[in-house]
Amino acid sequence: MKIVSSFIREQKRYTKNDLKSIFRYDEAGVEKFIKSLKSYGVLKSVKNKIDQLEMSDLMDDDIEIKDETAESGDCFYVFTYVGILTYGSRIIKVYPKYLLSKKDEPLTEMKQVVKVLEKYSHSKEQIINVFNGVDENRSYNILAVILFLLNDYYENNIYTNSEDIIEINGDGEILWGKTIDESFALIEENRPYYMELYTEKTVDDDMDYFKRLHECVLTECSKQLHDAQLDTIFDMDTLELTEETLLDFGDKDYILERIHKELNIQFNTRRQILLKTIYTYISQDRKMLEESNGISMYGTTAYHAVWEEVCSEVFDNKLNIKLSKLKMSVPLAEKFQDRKNKSLIDIIEKPIWEGNDIIEEAGDTLIPDLISILQIGAEDKFFIFDAKYYNIQLEKGKSLRGNPGVGDVTKQYLYQLAYKDFIKAHNIDVVKNCFLMPTDKDEIIKKGTVKIPMLEALGLENIQIRQIPAKMLYDCYLVQRKIDIALLEL
Repeated sequence: MKIVSSFIREQKRYTKNDLKSIFRYDEAGVEKFIKSLKSYGVLKSVKNKIDQLEMSDLMDDDIEIKDETAESGDCFYVFTYVGILTYGSRIIKVYPKYLLSKKDEPLTEMKQVVKVLEKYSHSKEQIINVFNGVDENRSYNILAVILFLLNDYYENNIYTNSEDIIEINGDGEILWGKTIDESFALIEENRPYYMELYTEKTVDDDMDYFKRLHECVLTECSKQLHDAQLDTIFDMDTLELTEETLLDFGDKDYILERIHKELNIQFNTRRQILLKTIYTYISQDRKMLEESNGISMYGTTAYHAVWEEVCSEVFDNKLNIKLSKLKMSVPLAEKFQDRKNKSLIDIIEKPIWEGNDIIEEAGDTLIPDLISILQIGAEDKFFIFDAKYYNIQLEKGKSLRGNPGVGDVTKQYLYQLAYKDFIKAHNIDVVKNCFLMPTDKDEIIKKGTVKIPMLEALGLENIQIRQIPAKMLYDCYLVQRKIDIALLEL
């Protein structure tokens, strides 16, 4: 079986012939490939129009066309996903849309993106997705299971069962009760001296069935990842922990029964999760590169949320910090003392609905992406940021595209208005409003501004646009380091 492993750019327009060539399919194979990926929501099709070729984003008015239309070839195909996909012997590595350089295989960038996806998944406490899709499209996610098992091993080491051993004059903890009851003591000057001390220590059982089974599964998982040419992109060494195979542990039913019995007596949470994952791995009995209609994935169809999280962490978001904990050059103003245990997000006013003899406050209100307050000497600066996952084109001689809509611009102005009282009460003179967009360049790009004159006339700050090197932000995010906002030159 020949493995076909290729890089694909998110949101790029591909024709059917492009996909046939990239993944080496015949006509029937590529139709099946397209239909399957569309059913899992990672591939969409749009009408074949000249203007679509120039688009770097899938806009709301890009109506997806149905399968029967797509099969005619009169369309473009768009991957709405970032991460790794496996479909039989095809490995699809979808990198973010802002990587616009001519490099065909951005391996270094993709390795960093995978690490960001992993950290993001942990920060959001997302659990392992053992299955993808629903109903007839339901598919066992072997890739996610393999990565979970390998990552768990690197974090927690091998599964062990231990036993307590009692020794005489060992180097473990002395069992004084047993020593006094069962040992002979010499008495000198009314003090007992014991020649033999009973001691206890805990040792791992190296021949334990489940330790050996765990080593076998890990070795097999590591080999599958290597065979799929994904060990490099996930930055994992090949594991060779044992020469045993699953056949050495009995047939599938026997192994699953042993795991089931172990679960009944194992109360450690990590071990329970590990045993259940091994149970799933063995019970499904599916290899990663098997030819099937199923799909495995490690990534997201909502990479904009990842970008928002990265910006929030790196630019020190204060939105959910209690007012009493905000570090400013002045104490919390008197008018906000009764709300000192509220956060910045809580003080934004909510819509009030009034009817006949009824007044109701809405549950939702404006929600900024992130707010930063920078204290410089005796001066505070208030920053309103919105993380926008866009590839904006704002150059002379080219038409504007890839830009946030009027609703996004209007809301950004309103965020400043929502905090007008707070800003005034704390004598904050400097307020800056900014869209943060990713770029594959090495330097921060001062892209320009966007304004609505009637809102500018109210004294509100126009919105500046900064393209931030994604690599720089990811480096900070992965080591939990904040970035100097002054670098934005707002």
